[in-house]
Amino acid sequence: MSHGAGGRAMARLIDDLFRAALDNPALARGHDAALLDLPPGRVVMSTDSFVISPLFFPGGDIGSLAVHGTVNDIAMGGGVPQALTAGFILEEGFPLADLERIVASMAKAARAAGVSIVSGDTKVVERGKGDGVFINTTGIGVVPDGVTIDPAQAQVGDAVLVSGTLGDHGVAIMASREGLEFGTDLTSDAASLNHMVAAMLRVAPDMRVLRDPTRGGLAAAVNEIAQASGVGIELDEATLPLRPEVRGACELLGLDPLNVANEGKLLAICPPARAEALLQVMQADPLGRDAAIIGRVIDDPRCFVRMRTGLGGARMVDWIAGEQLPRIC
Repeated sequence: MSHGAGGRAMARLIDDLFRAALDNPALARGHDAALLDLPPGRVVMSTDSFVISPLFFPGGDIGSLAVHGTVNDIAMGGGVPQALTAGFILEEGFPLADLERIVASMAKAARAAGVSIVSGDTKVVERGKGDGVFINTTGIGVVPDGVTIDPAQAQVGDAVLVSGTLGDHGVAIMASREGLEFGTDLTSDAASLNHMVAAMLRVAPDMRVLRDPTRGGLAAAVNEIAQASGVGIELDEATLPLRPEVRGACELLGLDPLNVANEGKLLAICPPARAEALLQVMQADPLGRDAAIIGRVIDDPRCFVRMRTGLGGARMVDWIAGEQLPRIC
C-alpha cells in the first residue's frame, strides 16, 4: 500500500520503474501535467480503460494492449498520435516484477508507434478490491488539414474493406483464459495501426470512415456506421478473411466470428474508385497483408446490415444481444 501513499516508496517506484522505462523530455520535467508542442491541425483525443484477464496472453499483455488501443482510436479519427498518458490502479500485493514487465511492454509498444507516454498516475487499492492491475490510457493526436474521417460519412456505392483476419484477438484470449487447445498457436492481433493509416490516407485522402472493430467485433462496427450514415451495408461472406482455427473455434463454441473482438484490425470505407489502390497499400503493410474488400454501402432507409452467404442466400448481421464472451478488452 505504501507504493500508492505519496511518500518515499511511491517516489522510488516512479523513478526506478516508470521513469526508467518511459523516459522522455515531457515526462522528465516531473510536472503533474505534461507540456506539449503540437504541430498544426485539429486536435483529436481518446481515452480507454483496460481490464483484460489474463494480464499476459499469446501475442501481448495489458501494457502493450493499452498503448495499441488508444493509438488506434486516435488513428481511426484520422489523427497522427502525439502523446499518451497512463493511469495505473494496482492491487495490494501485485508483484513488482510483473508491473515492470508490463511497463517495459508499454514502452516498447509506444516506441514502435512513435509516441511518448508523457504523464501518468498510480493508485493502490486494498487486496481483493482490484484484479491485479487496471490501466487507463488517454491519447492526443493531430488531424492534418484536408482529412475528415467520420462514421456519418459513408455513401451509397462506397467500398468496405478490412485490414486482415477477424476474431484472432478474442479467440486467443478466450483460449488462454480457459486453457483451450485448437491445434495451433493462435496469438492476439493486437498492434498499433497508425503507420498503416498514414499510408492509406496518402493514397485516399478522401477516405470516408475508419473504425477498429474491437468490442462487438465487425458486426458492431458496421452497424454503428450504417446507423450514423443512414445507409445499409452489404457484406460478402466469401471475401471475409478468417483463419481456419478461428472459424473452427467459433463453430465449436457456437460463436459468430463477426461478434468476436479484434485489437489490430481496421475497417475502412472509401469511394469505390479508391478501393483497389487502398487495398494494395494495406496489403503492402505487414499488418494488412490479409486485407480484403468485403462489401459495399447500399441504399437502405432501415440502415440494415446484411450478408450474402456462400450458399447464395442472405442473412442479417445484427448487433450482439447481451454478452457473447467475457469482457476481454
